[in-house]
Amino acid sequence: MQLSAKGRYAVTAMGALARARDGALPASEIAEREHISGAFLDQLMTKLRRAGLVESVRGPGGGYRLASAPEDLTISAILEAVEEPLKITGCRIDGAPCTGTAERCLSHDLWAAFGRHIAEFLDSVTLADLAEGRFPQPDAGADAGALAVQQQQAQQQ
Repeated sequence: MQLSAKGRYAVTAMGALARARDGALPASEIAEREHISGAFLDQLMTKLRRAGLVESVRGPGGGYRLASAPEDLTISAILEAVEEPLKITGCRIDGAPCTGTAERCLSHDLWAAFGRHIAEFLDSVTLADLAEGRFPQPDAGADAGALAVQQQQAQQQ
């Protein structure tokens, strides 16, 4: 899986706004500080504003600020706002065969489960977490239990 520049830069820009707390930051300052093309950042900020994640502030001291508290904004919401798909495999996710035959590939369920873990992780990390450098750690017991359930379900199919 590879996240495009669009997704990485959107998360980075939102992280910069989260660190700014209540103040607005000009896009030019974010672009310079984070080494992002100004024109590209403007496109991303437009998408983030349309999604209701940021607000634009006019006048002296203007720029962009978060529309909600950093604790209420998840990384997955940012990626969704800039239309960044999280696809880790070439497998079809609509239930159709991914091998060109009537069957799914051998590793289909593995990649589907992996994709769900990534989506759950990104949905659990907030901008506050990003700004403070704290990230959820995997719970080995919960993962083992979930894996056992998935294996049982696969055997029943």
